[in-house]
Amino acid sequence: MDITQALPLLGGLSPQVFMKRHWQKKPLLVRQAVPGFKPLLDRAELFELAANEDAQTRMVIQEPGKKPGWRFKQGPFQRKALPPLKQPGWTILVQGVDLHVESVHQLMNQFRFVPDARLDDLMISFATDGGGVGPHFDSYDVFLLQAHGRRRWRIGRQKDLSLQAGVPLKILSNFVPEEEFVLEPGDMLYLPPGYAHDGIADGECMTYSIGFRIPNKAELARELLQRLAEDAEDEVGVALYKDPNQVAVVQPAEIPPKMLEFADRALQDALRDPHAMARGLGEYMTEPKPNVWFEALESAVADDVDLLKSGVRLDRRTKMMFDAHHIFINGESFTATGKDALAMRQLANQRELNVKEVQKISAQARELVLSWVQAGWLRAV
Repeated sequence: MDITQALPLLGGLSPQVFMKRHWQKKPLLVRQAVPGFKPLLDRAELFELAANEDAQTRMVIQEPGKKPGWRFKQGPFQRKALPPLKQPGWTILVQGVDLHVESVHQLMNQFRFVPDARLDDLMISFATDGGGVGPHFDSYDVFLLQAHGRRRWRIGRQKDLSLQAGVPLKILSNFVPEEEFVLEPGDMLYLPPGYAHDGIADGECMTYSIGFRIPNKAELARELLQRLAEDAEDEVGVALYKDPNQVAVVQPAEIPPKMLEFADRALQDALRDPHAMARGLGEYMTEPKPNVWFEALESAVADDVDLLKSGVRLDRRTKMMFDAHHIFINGESFTATGKDALAMRQLANQRELNVKEVQKISAQARELVLSWVQAGWLRAV
């Protein structure tokens, strides 16, 4: 992607300018970000996906006049479990549609001017007239692309973040909107984290939300320490604590200072590998979501795959990234150097290698790529 090229998707801004002016700073409204855009799934197809156990689906129903006024349900939902289309005020939210539908995955790829380590998923929300999830704020960046019908958005820099009590959703108690927009098919609104917003369907509508993950410090520390702990025995060894000069004590409950020193050395030894932290981060950022699984090739089919005669393409569910020393794919890490490293980085960036590019990598690298094909992570093309 040419990050200096002006894009209709960003209202005539280049990705470079958008990231500098708007990313994590201020909203951007783009009229006809995707001119003539039509839903990539019709209503029936979305409802069918909402019934799939592998999809993450939620339902929000407004109940005016009742307390607490909202109902929230977790899916999956069979079609007969959904309210009538004529009933106003209900919403279906289907998460991670990009994992299930190739055209949706390709749409999400248009936002890869943001690092893949931040790009999360594409959610589709279907709502009947008046439907929404109430005024709220998110802790992540989001692009809201209108796919069908109209939705009225009210947004504001909310200072009072108190939430309504007794409601099964995180709805702001005192929402103060500052701007209001009506989005039609092809229009898009970018909102940075913490920007309060309330979207209300004007008739039946469908909205695509392209969301970006934001790991927090505690989450990263927990994950990285756990991965370091798993590798500790190999890195540190099983040396035992020794105290042949320990004297008799009158305060047996006091932890010996020498034991604290031993523990400190053990931790420092676990961190001795300068690449351990980076390796743990890459493995964590490419870990597939819990509801993602891959279909391995049957042995007979796998034996027939000849990478010298075909290119490869990443499965849409595969996460592949890299750093200066490693290649990461679906939670696993590998070291690569020279031409193989360049080819693997190209595969991660472009999500495919043609047959000529495959032929240039070493026999060892081809064997590794073949194992990924056999696992269903890549497709031979």
